[in-house]
Amino acid sequence: MGELKLPDPNSKHPIPGYDKEIHIKPAIKNPNIIVGDFSYVADDDFESHVTHHYEWLGDKLVIGKFCQIASGVEFVMNGANHQMTSVSTYPFFTMPSWKATPPESSDMPLKGDTIIGNDVWIGQNAVILPGVHIGDGAIIGANCVVGCNIAPYSIAVGNPARIIRKRFDDELIELMLKWKWWNKPIEEIKSLVPLLTNGNLQEVRQAILNDLSNTN
Repeated sequence: MGELKLPDPNSKHPIPGYDKEIHIKPAIKNPNIIVGDFSYVADDDFESHVTHHYEWLGDKLVIGKFCQIASGVEFVMNGANHQMTSVSTYPFFTMPSWKATPPESSDMPLKGDTIIGNDVWIGQNAVILPGVHIGDGAIIGANCVVGCNIAPYSIAVGNPARIIRKRFDDELIELMLKWKWWNKPIEEIKSLVPLLTNGNLQEVRQAILNDLSNTN
């Protein structure tokens, strides 16, 4: 038998013959959407999940590596915000017939870039609001509305989303954030799959400690 090819982050379809799940990075065209290797969405079109993303605002959606994004997830960008410091919230300046002058940026509730870490799982129909930062390894439950930052390796559920618990103890979380397995070469990640899918956290902890000591 010939040697199996390594996983290819530039292949659009990670599962041959199945087009309802795609790697995001090779499919995006908008330069203000930046996605790391192997992150996927359960759909055949990722950019339709990013709404109110207007070029003139310049805000970015940044997603790390190995993220898992379920169907129906929506990333709401800053263009959805309306001016709230004035008497009316109606966006006259977006309607050409009103010939209205746009408000100053300082008068708009702009929240900055939306940043999703690495190995983040976002459940079905979750909504990520503008400017949110979700840390590495976090899990976002189905139907969540996320309007605040979510710490690494936390589980968040509800509307509004709230953290219900950490996935691991603080020591293991700190080790995971130092280890950054997603930044290793593909060949090494492939060899680490048995460890990455191991539910014995004590074994995992020791293996990470050994790996970190060998690389320092």
